[in-house]
Amino acid sequence: MVFTTSRSNSPLGELPPQPPRACFGRDELIERILGLAKDLAPIALIGAGGIGKTSIALTVLHHDRIKQRFGDNRRFIRCDQFPASRAHFLARLSKVVGAKVENPEDLTPLRPFLSSTDMILFLDNAESILDPEGPGAREIYEVVEELSRFSNICLGITSRISTIPPDCEALGIPTLSVEAARNAFYRIYKNGEQSNLVDTILEQLDFHPLSVILLGTVAYHSQWKNDRLAREWEMHRTRVLQTDHKESLAATIELSLASPMFHELGPDARDLLGVIAFFPQGVNEDNLDWLFPALSNRINIFDKLCTLSLTYRSNGFVMMLAPLRDYLCPKDPRSSPLLHTVKDHYFHRLSVFINPGSPGFEEGRWIASEDMNVEHLLDVFTTIDANSYQVWDTCARFMEHLYWHKNRLVMLRPKIEELPDDHPSKPECLFDLSRLFDRVGNRTQSKQLLLHTLKIWRQRGDNIWVAGTLRFICNVNRLLGLHEEGIQQAREALEIYKQFNEIIGQGQCLELLAWLLHGDNQLDAAEEAASRAINLLSGGRGQFTVCQSYRILGKIYSSKGETKKAIDHFETALRIASPPNWHGQLGRNSYELADLLFKEGRFDEAHASVERAKSHAINEPHYLAHVMQLQSRFWYEQGRFEEAKSEALRAADVFEGFGAAKDLEECRALLRNIEEKCEG
Repeated sequence: MVFTTSRSNSPLGELPPQPPRACFGRDELIERILGLAKDLAPIALIGAGGIGKTSIALTVLHHDRIKQRFGDNRRFIRCDQFPASRAHFLARLSKVVGAKVENPEDLTPLRPFLSSTDMILFLDNAESILDPEGPGAREIYEVVEELSRFSNICLGITSRISTIPPDCEALGIPTLSVEAARNAFYRIYKNGEQSNLVDTILEQLDFHPLSVILLGTVAYHSQWKNDRLAREWEMHRTRVLQTDHKESLAATIELSLASPMFHELGPDARDLLGVIAFFPQGVNEDNLDWLFPALSNRINIFDKLCTLSLTYRSNGFVMMLAPLRDYLCPKDPRSSPLLHTVKDHYFHRLSVFINPGSPGFEEGRWIASEDMNVEHLLDVFTTIDANSYQVWDTCARFMEHLYWHKNRLVMLRPKIEELPDDHPSKPECLFDLSRLFDRVGNRTQSKQLLLHTLKIWRQRGDNIWVAGTLRFICNVNRLLGLHEEGIQQAREALEIYKQFNEIIGQGQCLELLAWLLHGDNQLDAAEEAASRAINLLSGGRGQFTVCQSYRILGKIYSSKGETKKAIDHFETALRIASPPNWHGQLGRNSYELADLLFKEGRFDEAHASVERAKSHAINEPHYLAHVMQLQSRFWYEQGRFEEAKSEALRAADVFEGFGAAKDLEECRALLRNIEEKCEG
């Protein structure tokens, strides 16, 4: 073994490869790396394949400030170009830095040379040598860790895995901004003007740098105009991303999957990646136990997938970049046993009928964070298993969960309406879909769907479902101001429930009848109906309806001018709703109470009540907008016009988003009054 410590006699070593012509959108990151390099701090650039780690490293190595700081002592080692062993790594290190030491067995003979002058050294694709499951990984890691401790060397590492020396400042490399992705694409693609079509595709690629470059290259070489590019993308997605030089996204992803660490995860790892890729939200880490009970080491596997940069964590979910998702997602979901198992777990959890006060109601709130995943699952399986009763039954249960825990519409509506009327699940799906429309304030659409549902149940002769559907139609009619029609429907439903001796159904009809009679200004009849509902359900059943009945009694007494009785009944309703924590009832009774207290001049109590209404309406954006509108009225009446305007504008935005025309017009009228006061 021969070595020389004299720099004057040593060869120059190897200068790094040329930098990319442009490194878009990385200015802040590069500036941070330059600052660390100035202080000779060790740096690790961590990220998925194709995220731009090598481009950033080469841009840094050729930066003017780095040249001034280190001169020719700028080194770059491609770690995937030699076998992963300590001997090969040390030999390559000796050659690149110009140490003239042949076949060193450790760093001892290199130390005098390495410590003789300041140097910046990047180990590119270091996952090739630092993979913990790779051959000789521990020995190589010890050498790299010692290099990171040299006080005169700025060690840089680019890696897909986060197994790096602890002294390194680890910088996760993000995807590009939309502007940077656009600039990178059009630097290559010169066949057309800038287009929103291209922006849409870039967004669907998650602004992943390699994917953006490959897309621009393929489109340029193929001489595609924007419309042709959009068609090719729509047909082939990420399969388009392969250039004439055989550079491809697939090759980059498969390189990550070839990692020893990945193979060590076992035969289910690839299938698990397919499951993560299938779901648009990724996988909720809180749900690993019930989604993957058969994977005994599931937590370790998910940790390792993040370590390998195949996935990343965001807001409690393990997610995947869009290009990786598109590549790894099962092309036929039926071909993935693990995905089928996960589907069954989701379906089982959705199979429970939920109602306020029933066991498991609060547990159903899990849907609020998983709704996009479940909807995508149903969208796919209602297509490939269109005749499955289980799939459509789960679709109905999903909408029921949304109704109670996250009020929004679903993209499944066209599929539901296209089902033949004799499909077993159609009326139930229409019914639950109608309730979502009602929940977001679109009562006209809700009624249309309910009338279709009623027609099907009448054709089938199922009177219990006829009565149940009539109840919901008359409630929508109440909200539409069609009180006379609603009263007739409530009475028809009440008679059906009497025939079946269905006590809770009778109580619900009486409560609804009270609301309709109140709306029709038949106050004594309304009071009598609500009182009958309370008496009928006094045995402890149907407490939710009892709570509602006390609320309508509060409104009836308010209309009669009996304020004390009204307040007493709203407070009774709140007491009933509090132990089971019925958010809807707590919010609505607080809302009614706030309005009444404000009219009585009890401003502090009114504001406290409206704040309570807000806290319980947080998952009901349409109803929350009504609460904000009420608060806007409070501020308006008290002359606090700027606060009133702010609340009214927020409410108007929500009403407009839901297409609630009547609510929007009322809110805009309030805004006009506020603006007139502001101008005055």
